[in-house]
Amino acid sequence: MIQTIPSSPFTDQKPGTSGLRKKVRVFAQPNYAENFIQSVFDAVQPEAGSTLVIGGDGRYHNRTVIQAAIRIAAANGYGRVLVGQGGILSTPAASHVIRKYGASGGLILSASHNPGGPDEDFGIKYNIANGGPAPEAITDAIFARTKVIDRWLTVEAADVDLDTLGSQQVAGTTVEVIDSVADWADLMETLFDFPAIRAAVAGGLSMAFDAMHAVTGPYAVEVLERRLGFRPGTVQNGVPLEDFGGHHPDPNRVHAKVLFDLMFSPDAPAFGAASDGDGDRNLIVGKGIFITPSDSLAMLAANAHLAPGYAKGLAGIARSMPTSAAADRVAEALGIPAFETPTGWKFFGTLLDAGKATICGEESAGTGSDHVREKDGLWAVLLWLNILAARGESMEAIARQHWAKFGRNYYARHDYEALPKDDAEALMAALEASFPTLPGKAFGPLTVEKADSFAYTDPVDGSFSANQGLRVLFVGGSRIVLRLSGTGTEGATLRLYLERYEPAGGTLDADTDAMLSDLIAAAEAIAGIAARTGRSAPDVIT
Repeated sequence: MIQTIPSSPFTDQKPGTSGLRKKVRVFAQPNYAENFIQSVFDAVQPEAGSTLVIGGDGRYHNRTVIQAAIRIAAANGYGRVLVGQGGILSTPAASHVIRKYGASGGLILSASHNPGGPDEDFGIKYNIANGGPAPEAITDAIFARTKVIDRWLTVEAADVDLDTLGSQQVAGTTVEVIDSVADWADLMETLFDFPAIRAAVAGGLSMAFDAMHAVTGPYAVEVLERRLGFRPGTVQNGVPLEDFGGHHPDPNRVHAKVLFDLMFSPDAPAFGAASDGDGDRNLIVGKGIFITPSDSLAMLAANAHLAPGYAKGLAGIARSMPTSAAADRVAEALGIPAFETPTGWKFFGTLLDAGKATICGEESAGTGSDHVREKDGLWAVLLWLNILAARGESMEAIARQHWAKFGRNYYARHDYEALPKDDAEALMAALEASFPTLPGKAFGPLTVEKADSFAYTDPVDGSFSANQGLRVLFVGGSRIVLRLSGTGTEGATLRLYLERYEPAGGTLDADTDAMLSDLIAAAEAIAGIAARTGRSAPDVIT
């Protein structure tokens, strides 16, 4: 029997670039998660009998919300709910399950790379039938519903056993607990040359993978150790924990320091990688060389033809605006389109669905392809392994040959975290107000060519997105970009992106910080970050 639970709206349920993210204590309020889930169903209005996918990254509060979501889904007429075993599905695996089983959509319970635990972060994101994040039209409708919702629906039913594979009934809805790993791992075998990688491993190819006690541990053990033959223990921190072992599951040089230090030690394996809380980001490190996410996108695209799933070539390459232009040069050499979109994987969805792009990437360590509609951290790791097996060269050799051909985009991102929201917004407003006066001004050796606020018109559906980041472009191809991140739960995170292009034949083997020093100085002179925030240095540099 359907139960109607009276409720009142919350004022803070506007989804960001990756769904609704708040502290666990916020989601744990009576009616808070239930209101949002009901608002999703009210906004998308699923047909009776539709299939819904539910899974998350295993963080604290995951199981509680999954049980509530199952009952709310049953009350709203879903005929089948697919749940990852243990309540776990990586974000790319959830995207694949939605697509494979013809679901109308899915709820992904994650705050991605944010910390987990009773005092940390939680999130809910809705993905649509193509497996990708809901576009702005749908998230806007969800938010509009949250502002007026006055009830949510549920059924009286016992909790589902999330740990046992098989089917159960909840008020007439079939709930299937599915293997969280198998479908995704089988898909990877269709894309990559597993026999060639296994042969390379048998021949001595070594690696280290840090799963950061997050969702990719079981996936990495299955694929890397069991199917590809890397030695047991190759996957470190492989057991998902509700608090990620007390660590920050963000795969960068700061939070994956143990792996990063290993890769620059005398005992380094040939290849190192890490993934994040929900499995959609990656860190790529060769022995003695860090490959930036922007460079990784470009190098993967340039070598993708070596993997069976991409042997026919790429339709196009898409990147987020803050991502370096390195991939654009690969696209030009391949004679295929390059697309520059706002940050947020949802902006790649229409391009992928229309067959205009095959590989996509964001500077925030996210890369993926048309195999799903999310970025996929382990997919990037496997494509790198396929390339290493096919070329028989080191990561360093591959990178240096790439730069010698295409030039090098020296690149870094500086994050200023948990800033007072008003201060961060005032900084951005003041910077944008200065734009008319900037062209022609010199800052050290750099002269401003153009300054603007990035806007995007989708070439497929014509949708328009404004205010997607502030850009200051310099003569010669260097630039700085500033934007406020939509993935945090407290205050505001200001991201400063720095990019300097050095053409082939130029200085390709210099220290990144030294090559970007003039841009760092120009950014401070133009935006006044230290003066306006009181921060003398960023919290994280990637």
